[in-house]
Amino acid sequence: MDISVQQRGDVAVLVWNDDENRVNLDSLGRLHEILDELDAIDGPLGVVLTGQGKFFSNGLDLERFGTNPSEFGATLTELHRTIGRLLVYPAYCVAALNGHTFAAGALLSCAFDYRVMRSDRGYWCMNEAVIGLALDEKLWSILANRLPRSSAILAATTAHRFSGPDAHEHGIVEALAEERDLLDRAVGVAERYSTLNRKILGEHKRLIHGDEARFLGYAT
Repeated sequence: MDISVQQRGDVAVLVWNDDENRVNLDSLGRLHEILDELDAIDGPLGVVLTGQGKFFSNGLDLERFGTNPSEFGATLTELHRTIGRLLVYPAYCVAALNGHTFAAGALLSCAFDYRVMRSDRGYWCMNEAVIGLALDEKLWSILANRLPRSSAILAATTAHRFSGPDAHEHGIVEALAEERDLLDRAVGVAERYSTLNRKILGEHKRLIHGDEARFLGYAT
């Protein structure tokens, strides 16, 4: 599982470089491992997650579940918990959406405080209604908690593919950038807020998202 960590000043840049960056127990476990390591940092911290190439994340690892069907339920449970943890994580967290951000990858992006998406290429999409996988109450709650309600409904009921400008217009992402500027833009935002008091930031994030995190199975 290739998720590496690069330190840029006070910002930890997590680079997911595993082809389509599918969500499975390995990728989620690696994210938790990194978050545990970052917890040990005493002082300023910002966090950025990005992918490489064509995908930020192409969703659940359906091919893997075909040979290991018992992992499907466990992976959904861990996805819920991972998103809950990120929602209340005591550092400012930014997603740099470098490419296609589909289904579970789109849900994962909703866990971040700020999202920057490529303006020129890539789609954000909840395609479950196309591929025949229903959202459960917890997965729907992630969209409802983080996005404008009209945008969450549009995403869930139509499987609309939001381009960068479209996603920005619908309040799914906070900013756009060209490919060459994407990571610098995300790091700049994370750096700007890296000096916030992390304990207070964590408390405020728990006030905002604590109920949702607990509903997702992450104890706050």
